[in-house]
Amino acid sequence: MTLTPSSKTPSPAPAVHVLIAAAGSGTRMGGDIPKQYMPLHGQSLLRRSVQAFLTLERIASVSVIADPEHTKWYHDALSGLAIDRVIKGGNSRKSSVFNGLKRLPHVKDDDLILIHDAARPLVEKTDILNLIEALEHCEAASLAVPISDTLRREDTGAYTERTGLWALQTPQGFRYETLLRAHEKSGAQDYTDDTGLVSALGIPVKLVQGHKRNFKITTQDDMEIAKALLNDGETRTGSGFDVHAFDPNAPGPVRLCGLDIPHEHSLSGHSDADVGLHALTDALLGALGAGDIGQHFPPSDPANKGLDSAIFLRKAVDLIADCGGRIINLDVTLICEAPKIGPHRESMRSRIAEITGLRKSRVSVKATTTERLGFTGRGEGIAAQALATIMVPYE
Repeated sequence: MTLTPSSKTPSPAPAVHVLIAAAGSGTRMGGDIPKQYMPLHGQSLLRRSVQAFLTLERIASVSVIADPEHTKWYHDALSGLAIDRVIKGGNSRKSSVFNGLKRLPHVKDDDLILIHDAARPLVEKTDILNLIEALEHCEAASLAVPISDTLRREDTGAYTERTGLWALQTPQGFRYETLLRAHEKSGAQDYTDDTGLVSALGIPVKLVQGHKRNFKITTQDDMEIAKALLNDGETRTGSGFDVHAFDPNAPGPVRLCGLDIPHEHSLSGHSDADVGLHALTDALLGALGAGDIGQHFPPSDPANKGLDSAIFLRKAVDLIADCGGRIINLDVTLICEAPKIGPHRESMRSRIAEITGLRKSRVSVKATTTERLGFTGRGEGIAAQALATIMVPYE
């Protein structure tokens, strides 16, 4: 008898959907805004948490569960990111996640659901992938780290043996049908995380060892530790330069550093011809060693015609964040006879800070002329040069 290979097509890998829990009030942190929107080296905790998942090929969708009263904050935090949906949170973490599960479209029972806390912005991408791999062979799994401290109860003074004890982290992962069933059967009883619901059904939860840096930011001390961890890296600088001519047939205003400035004519060129943002974008890309604007947004692509240059700058910012880096300082000099930059300087600094997520104190806008020499001196166009300083993890 001759054996022939099976003609069956291998089953496709289950899709992976991510729910970021960001509906809490974060009152223990203090401050004027919920902690998930607080800046960590220029980017909110929520944005950093979301970005950890967006570049992973296995991820089919990323959704954020947020409080509707936080609309302005989460729109600012998620600006420019490819989020699939923002889902209304509930009055508890459990009800918020349940809302998220019910709002996921086209999800199959065997698909994988990752639940992650917005207040854990330092999760390692390798740990996420290890969790997904573990879920290929079980119904539920969670990142966790073994406890190394001695534990003592405050009320009785009793000590607890730490051997075999683990601190649970997120993301926690589940088969969709398993987690949905656990929520539906949980009733009014509340749980601090989703592994509790699943364990109540008698389903084992596999622990996948993660890194201690994936801790939950709860207090101001936690925030200071996170800042110190992100400071561990090397400093790089990059430069950018751009020139655009005035279009004598196009009336103003002229777009500079993300603002429309009154002037007789607008500039012609790539996208909206914003020389300031173009120079800044190339400076950031140069510091990262990631090419230039033309490589990421080719001028030959009709989709880039008239495009807001803030999109270019945000792309460079996100590339830096994706590799675990951060921007330290941005400095741009506009070279022109007109329009006068001085009256608009502070507004330009504010707009660049808004686009990049930096504090305004880390953004500099300057202006100079060429003493009426050359094309800028004749008022034929505007030039800009920029410097960017960033910090990235050591290679």
